[in-house]
Amino acid sequence: MTRSSRRIGALGAATVAAVAFATVAPAAAAPAADGFEFTLYAKEVPGGGGGPGAQPKPGDSFAFADDLFRTKGGDKAGRDGVSCTVVRAGDPVDVLCVGTFVLNGGPGGQLTAQTLLTADPSNEAQAAFDIAVTGGTGDFKDARGWIRSTPDGDYSRMEFHLTR
Repeated sequence: MTRSSRRIGALGAATVAAVAFATVAPAAAAPAADGFEFTLYAKEVPGGGGGPGAQPKPGDSFAFADDLFRTKGGDKAGRDGVSCTVVRAGDPVDVLCVGTFVLNGGPGGQLTAQTLLTADPSNEAQAAFDIAVTGGTGDFKDARGWIRSTPDGDYSRMEFHLTR
């Protein structure tokens, strides 16, 4: 099954929401007026763990990592690490996720981002959502902006909209 299935077993519906937070690296960075716009693809790195479990409760946490690609199955452009904590259980489930993305090539550096994901426990499919960019290093020094994350098969499609 998809990469979200493993997490669902461990943390129920809260994990489905977090799957799409995974992001990617610069595919073709197009300079915007005062920043960058580019699309990347993230694919989760197998990490094991996660059998069936109880409904998530506030304080439950999990982490995951992705390899980042310029195109689906194409050249690797970086990696990420994301940590999530359930902050509200029930219906809906809210999960707070914070991640750091290491991007190689041009542009290069790190980006930090966070989001509060809301998941409907009765719906396994995750809708597209936005992630706030809170800072960066290297070519992304003082970066701000947002990332639109959309499930795309075994990947997450990440559309970066960054300013400085």
